[in-house]
Amino acid sequence: MKNWVTKKLDEVCDLITCGVAAKPDYVDDGIPFLSAKNVKEGQIIWSGYNCISEKTHKELTKNNKPLLGDILYTRVGSYGEAAVIEDDNEFSVFVSLTLIKVDKTVLNNYFLKHYLNSDFVKRLAKKSISSSGVGNLNVGTVREFPILVPTLPEQQRIVAILDEAFAAIAKAKTNAEQNLKNSKELFESYLQGVFENKGEGWEEKTLGEVLVKTETVDPTKKTNEEFIYLDVSSVNKETKEIENATVLLGKDAPSRARKLVRTNDVIFATVRPTHSRVALITEEYDEQVCSTGYFVLRAKEFLNNNLVYYFLLTYSFNKQMEKLQKGASYPAVTDSEVKGIYISFPKSLKEQQTIVQKLDALSAETKKLEAIYKQKINDLEELKKSVLQKAFSGELRGGEPVEPKTNALAV
Repeated sequence: MKNWVTKKLDEVCDLITCGVAAKPDYVDDGIPFLSAKNVKEGQIIWSGYNCISEKTHKELTKNNKPLLGDILYTRVGSYGEAAVIEDDNEFSVFVSLTLIKVDKTVLNNYFLKHYLNSDFVKRLAKKSISSSGVGNLNVGTVREFPILVPTLPEQQRIVAILDEAFAAIAKAKTNAEQNLKNSKELFESYLQGVFENKGEGWEEKTLGEVLVKTETVDPTKKTNEEFIYLDVSSVNKETKEIENATVLLGKDAPSRARKLVRTNDVIFATVRPTHSRVALITEEYDEQVCSTGYFVLRAKEFLNNNLVYYFLLTYSFNKQMEKLQKGASYPAVTDSEVKGIYISFPKSLKEQQTIVQKLDALSAETKKLEAIYKQKINDLEELKKSVLQKAFSGELRGGEPVEPKTNALAV
């Protein structure tokens, strides 16, 4: 506790100002113009930005030019994202970013970066936003943020501890993310091989040749009868499971609610087809209704419908959809185009069932591993928050936990 004092942020910074309020004219090749999306997880992302002319850049930065060691802090969208400028690049910043120039005689810029990225400040920032929706954190509020300031040697000691801890966390997170990626790729590779490495007794037909015609309905004709409606967003593109289905009365049915689905049908969203919104209809949704934005696949008696489901998850099918889709802002394929895709399968229903069972088992194991790795990643994120909390509550300096003296911290 000794020698730690509470200060307002603008008392320990030489400048706290927002970026350019109006969007300047962009050019194809020029000086980077960064916004809030370019600051993430404590780093500046040098991609996905617009460019401005050198002349405009000089005009915009004549009074507040970003320099090495300065801090960029997001005020719009994701609050509490701060990064130290570590690259000697020329750039300007949009109003969604706050530029902070630290008084280095009293404050270590990396100490401030960690403080701004702490969960404590994120809660404080969220509570202070001035509007709904995307929201906007007023730069005046940022200047008023309370911060506990220890001596510079103590700040440097804490920064060293945090950097070492975060490096270990980042390494563990990278490993978990790679393991997650590997588990997905292993399943995708095996799945692709099933349909590529055709054995004896296999045949190839178009989807149109192996499917039966499905029914259309008009729920509005039964005005007071409830039904479950599956719109395009009802299928989770990651898990391939149906989520957020809507229960409606017939009179409230949207015009796209026209396709009847039955147990074991496969639905595939033809809108933005590369999102691969594919799902098997379970008994819960038997004889319910899906959007015309889906193609409903129901196989003939010689083909296992689950095998059709897995075929739609293959890399090769997805690539064909990518080539066929039309429309820049609302890409889509037609049911007829999907019907024209060729599928290979064994003639033997018994062999089909064996393949499906193997894929079911591998899919279940893959999902189990993915859940473990995702939990590991979440745990590491929570550990990072915990370490930051300890840094600014006194636990990394062996003292009693303390908080900046302000009622604004009751969050």
